[in-house]
Amino acid sequence: MWKLKIAEGGPWLITGNNYVGRQHWEFDPDAGTPEERAHVEQLRRQFSQNRFRIKQSADLLMILQLRKENENRRGEIVAPFKVKESEEIKKEGLIKTLKRGLSFFSSIQAHDGHWPAESAGPLFFIPPMVIALYVTGALPEVLGPEHQKEIIRYTYNHQNDDGGWGLHIEGPSTMFGSTLNYITLRLLGEGLDDSHNSAMARARKWILDHGGAIGVPSWGKFWLSVLGVYEWSGCNPLPPELWLLPKLSPIHPGKLLCYSRGSYTPMSYLYGKKFVGRISSLVQSLRQELYTDPYYQINWNLARGNVIKEDVCHTHPWLQDILWGFLQHVGEPIFSCWPFSMVREKALKVAMEHLHYEDENSKYICIGNASKAAAMIACWLEDRNSQAFNLHLARIPDYFWVAEDGLKVQGFGSQSWDVAFAVQAVISCNLTEENLSTLRRAHDFLKASQVRENPSGNFAKMYRHISKGAWTFSTQDHGWQVSDCTAEALKAALLLSEMSPSLVGERMETECFYDAVNVILSLQSNNGGITPWEPVRASRWLECTSSVIQSLQLFKKLYPNHRRKEINNCISKGMRYIEDTQNLDGSWYGCWGICYTYATWFAVEGLVACGKSYKNSSALRKACEFLLSKKLPNGGWGESYLSCQNKVYTNLEGNRANLVQTAWALLSLIKAGQADIDPSPIHSGMRLLINAQMEDGDFPQQEITGAFMKNCILNFSLYRNLFPIWALGEYRIHVLHA
Repeated sequence: MWKLKIAEGGPWLITGNNYVGRQHWEFDPDAGTPEERAHVEQLRRQFSQNRFRIKQSADLLMILQLRKENENRRGEIVAPFKVKESEEIKKEGLIKTLKRGLSFFSSIQAHDGHWPAESAGPLFFIPPMVIALYVTGALPEVLGPEHQKEIIRYTYNHQNDDGGWGLHIEGPSTMFGSTLNYITLRLLGEGLDDSHNSAMARARKWILDHGGAIGVPSWGKFWLSVLGVYEWSGCNPLPPELWLLPKLSPIHPGKLLCYSRGSYTPMSYLYGKKFVGRISSLVQSLRQELYTDPYYQINWNLARGNVIKEDVCHTHPWLQDILWGFLQHVGEPIFSCWPFSMVREKALKVAMEHLHYEDENSKYICIGNASKAAAMIACWLEDRNSQAFNLHLARIPDYFWVAEDGLKVQGFGSQSWDVAFAVQAVISCNLTEENLSTLRRAHDFLKASQVRENPSGNFAKMYRHISKGAWTFSTQDHGWQVSDCTAEALKAALLLSEMSPSLVGERMETECFYDAVNVILSLQSNNGGITPWEPVRASRWLECTSSVIQSLQLFKKLYPNHRRKEINNCISKGMRYIEDTQNLDGSWYGCWGICYTYATWFAVEGLVACGKSYKNSSALRKACEFLLSKKLPNGGWGESYLSCQNKVYTNLEGNRANLVQTAWALLSLIKAGQADIDPSPIHSGMRLLINAQMEDGDFPQQEITGAFMKNCILNFSLYRNLFPIWALGEYRIHVLHA
């Protein structure tokens, strides 16, 4: 059986906080009773049988393990409380629902204080990692037979009915998803024909029917070139020489968003080297399998701009195409010849300096999985026996997650983000005495997870920002500051600091709070919006702005004399930014979640924290009107990921309700003051949440509700517990009691 390991180290690993927050899976052939193993197989079969109806796994393997390990935390099992449509919600029944939910929630908390959970969903996370391991020859070392078996299971489980794979598990088939996942299966030993309902044959048919792998978008072209099943001359240039441009240049890599820079750096190194893995018999076979024309007759120059319509997310401006053409036909021939080849060698050296700096400051976790896979190859290519490559290999398990649908690769993890929300959700229930041990463990995690140092050396020269005092999205070892993660964790730590240390542990030191405030104040833009990671280089995000405003308001209440003028100014500008970015229909567009429902909750929370109310704020009144206009007949809300990419509110198929989005909408309405005007929409939404609770206190897994970069979705499996609990807690205090 697979076993989840918490806060454990190992060979070649480096840590700054004794691995607090680290979560990785190991296969133990002797683990589990025969009954437990049979139960796991049953869960796997059930997922596969229902995979087109419910596409997201429910973390049932993790729950099975933690519920057993934490059996002493389970409260008395109380019969579920149900409410008929015509019934009023009684205080006693609501408290029963909350206690059942909190009891379950506590039972899946790890011993280091965080809640392990999946953070996956995109179908382009696994293939780069598998390709990187294949070309470096490390695949058998890192991926044992059970790893490979579970990756194959996951990939087949999320194949669409038409034979292809999407950008993410809920999306329609694309060439990017189909080609990369088909290649992954082949690299892991799957044959041209198989017993999985002709899955490989159907996948190959989808690829060829859509013109072949020649139509894969740029990132796909890059990874296929690295593997050797595409030619570098068919890729748009990624010249490392951009690192040699003057820093004031508008196209200098230092001006890129950190995620773009983190990917560009190793990718430009591999492009500059024109690295191609060993052309094995399998690679030669793939060259025949993936194309409609013979491989050596393909016009690779024409292929550079060939992307099938299913994969087009953005059209290129004509100037960009001209620049790419110039770099391809003029720049590349020049930099390939002496003496200009010396310029390329210098550029490659600079790129590797930046790459090593990022590796060292993230303890070789890297900013994300895409950059890690490319960085790992670059380190191996530079020195195949290097310490850096071994340090990279040791951190690969940090990205793996195992569930009933198989083994997947995560973005990296949402440990700190989830704990910050979880603390606020538990406190909102006003059942603190029964949950002190849960809060104490979470408090310990927050204290251990704050970043205590800035990046090493002259970090400004390496285009890094201050991080001392921040929280990351995942763990302290990751090292990358995020404004909203810092703000939400600061808010949670401040709330815990108001409680007795004898109950929830010692308060964080005051200087730690000051350091956190310093980070978030540094990330405000001139228009009042807060950037996520770095000043100026990133877009201003509504969610980040709201989180920062809320945390600063609480901080100001507890520490009224610290940087008061700057804090007041930040809050004032942030509030104006929220009001200015409201859409005409009363909504806000969300970047981290789906989509208008998610962002509207953040906006409402931010405005209410600034003293706005239903009576004195037209923005809040419009927000309530928007949410009420999207309410479904069953009392809930359900928004599709299509809202993110089309920027138009779109209901889930069949007008289904989603419990997490219903909780966001209810939290918004409660905070905005809708209960004083007409509480009936809130009551009906709460009935839906209460009646959806399962026998063990869990809530059912439904559609994914996280999102990023407009076109992709990301699962936060803990959301299905913490947001319904949070909404029910706020309802108890602000609606029933009122």
